[in-house]
Amino acid sequence: MKKILLLVFLLSYVFGFQAQIDKAPKIVVGIVVDQMCYDYLYRFEHLYTSGGFNRLLVKGTNCRNTQYNYVPTYTAPGHASIYTGTTPANHGIVGNDWYVRDLHKTVTSVSDERYQTVGSTSGGQAAPMNLLTYTITDQLKLASPKSKVISLSIKDRSAILPGGHLSDGSYWFDYQSGDFVTSTFYKDALPEWVERFNAKFDPVKDLRPWRLLLPESTYLMTDASPYEVVLTGKTAATFPYDFPAMIAAGASATSLFTISPQANEVLTDFAIQALEQEDLGQDQFTDFLCLSYSTPDIAGHAFGPYSRELEDMYARLDRELQRLFASLETRYGKDGFILFLTADHAVVPVPEMLVKMKMPGGYFFMHDHLQVLRDDFIMKYNADLLEHETNQNIYLDLKKIDSLHLDIDEVAEFAANELRQWPEVKTVLTRTQLRSGSASTDYWGELLRNGYDAQRSGELIFLLQPGYLAKDHDEPKAHQGTSHGSAFNYDTHVPLLWYGKGIPQGLSLYDPIQITDISATLVHLLNLQRPGSMTGKPILPLLQPKK
Repeated sequence: MKKILLLVFLLSYVFGFQAQIDKAPKIVVGIVVDQMCYDYLYRFEHLYTSGGFNRLLVKGTNCRNTQYNYVPTYTAPGHASIYTGTTPANHGIVGNDWYVRDLHKTVTSVSDERYQTVGSTSGGQAAPMNLLTYTITDQLKLASPKSKVISLSIKDRSAILPGGHLSDGSYWFDYQSGDFVTSTFYKDALPEWVERFNAKFDPVKDLRPWRLLLPESTYLMTDASPYEVVLTGKTAATFPYDFPAMIAAGASATSLFTISPQANEVLTDFAIQALEQEDLGQDQFTDFLCLSYSTPDIAGHAFGPYSRELEDMYARLDRELQRLFASLETRYGKDGFILFLTADHAVVPVPEMLVKMKMPGGYFFMHDHLQVLRDDFIMKYNADLLEHETNQNIYLDLKKIDSLHLDIDEVAEFAANELRQWPEVKTVLTRTQLRSGSASTDYWGELLRNGYDAQRSGELIFLLQPGYLAKDHDEPKAHQGTSHGSAFNYDTHVPLLWYGKGIPQGLSLYDPIQITDISATLVHLLNLQRPGSMTGKPILPLLQPKK
């Protein structure tokens, strides 16, 4: 009898364990498109194939009301928030860069002088140690050390932050060498497969001209626009872009490569190679591939969201996604993986275009306004008490304030009252308001509070009015191109699509979803502990699909 019971126990254990293996996806693929507006799914849909974005829309779940719940909406905070499931107030990535008083300089979100670049002599020292909590990818590695995490991007921050602290390989593009590199934080040498991949492509020799993918009549956006940046080697921001000729005229080959749709193509090649060479998804331990397409952002800054360049960029990106999705289904089967696609932020229309169309918007020339604030300080306190500004954070000169025996919070409130008189400014909050939580009663204040870190943010943070963009100086080029970072929907409303094993097909969700909910959902799809300071909530329809 005991032998029978033991046999039953062993069989139930084996089959139960196998059920757990079968239940877990072989791999999770997280795709972040840098600077993708929600409406690109529909405004450019006439250019898409059935196998790219439309595959996710038709056969996956579309979270149509996904928003960022903090400011600033930049690349580094976006990637950190997606993968930690919390906001900058907790993970500490308050911008792509921020000011460090002890060093009297700005540092990047991933700069770390303790580590060296591997694969180049560029000296770009980088690691994830500025990230104050851990990621869903870290949590996966903690729970399953044999799981692999690989993270790839053009930008260093977009590869480093998603991969987290325990990444098995985070790789990004180096502008000096034209190769993909990593850091001694991860490895002492590039894997052979990465070296082989680097040897296959040289931006100086292999960068192709950028011509329209489809017949010109297919496109909705106009080509010639006075609101677009004219690239070096061109006389107008119009097709075609003869990159080899522009390089011959003195333009940087690596810079042109990163603004070219060919960079998306190379990154997709790199991702497919990573799947194969790292043997991802080939055992019972779930792996994770983080992939961030940076080029839409680099081009988006130059050309804006209503340009033919962006329209063609997304037509081409759709085909790269089609190629990636086909590779995933070939390798793992349709039920072998889970995939999500989102964006780290969206973008404001070019303000000069808004002005010419008599719509709200314009420019806030930072240098001139900061000089006014300096003069106000001198009139009030007989001293310039402004030390630095970045990301619309005002850093006061704390040592000078202390030497004058002034109260920091009183000085901050004086400065806030001065800023509130400027018509381009929507709201200003001081550190006292941000720390006390008194801003939580106001929607805009709550977004500022979610993006505030007492050690890294300034003594004041201000928001501009809708449609306005901060620029350093008023010059002709200042009226071309665009950016992001605000609390408004054109920056915060992004796509979120899910696809793969167990994901409901053809489902559209309209309930409010925050960007921090992505990792909070992955926690349950992967049966993991909630990481660190995660504040997001799981998207229940993905976990309890209708029968």
